[in-house]
Amino acid sequence: MSRFQHILPSGLILAVGLWVAWISFTQEPAGAFLFPRLISAVFVALAAWTFGRAVLGMSRVGTGLSMALVANLAPGFLVALVYIFWAADFLGFYTATAITFFILLSLYDPAPHDRAKSWIKRAIITVCYMAVMYGLFAVLLKAYTPREILF
Repeated sequence: MSRFQHILPSGLILAVGLWVAWISFTQEPAGAFLFPRLISAVFVALAAWTFGRAVLGMSRVGTGLSMALVANLAPGFLVALVYIFWAADFLGFYTATAITFFILLSLYDPAPHDRAKSWIKRAIITVCYMAVMYGLFAVLLKAYTPREILF
């Protein structure tokens, strides 16, 4: 079972990587997808390497997926699915990313949820993260991002 617990997740990650790469390499205009193409190619290469190691039995790190781990990761996975398949297009890249980041930070931050100081800290971290994202994509890379309601 231990070997299968390495093969299944790495195979799923490879499948997601191939899907993202296929999308980025088949969309137009090509200039808008230059950065995603680069990232997805590296992602597929690393995922294929990890999957190959798992299939060959070379991945002996960790104990696999437990139900507690799956239960811990499930809310973040659901938030990511909503972001990918709905929010990024409907709300716009920057708005959806800020909301998603804030939700994920709130879900997994161990700071207490009943103190205003924790919420202020999360908001400041989200604003700083979005400033870096905006600087990276809009200013430095001059990359196209999905634009809808806001940004």
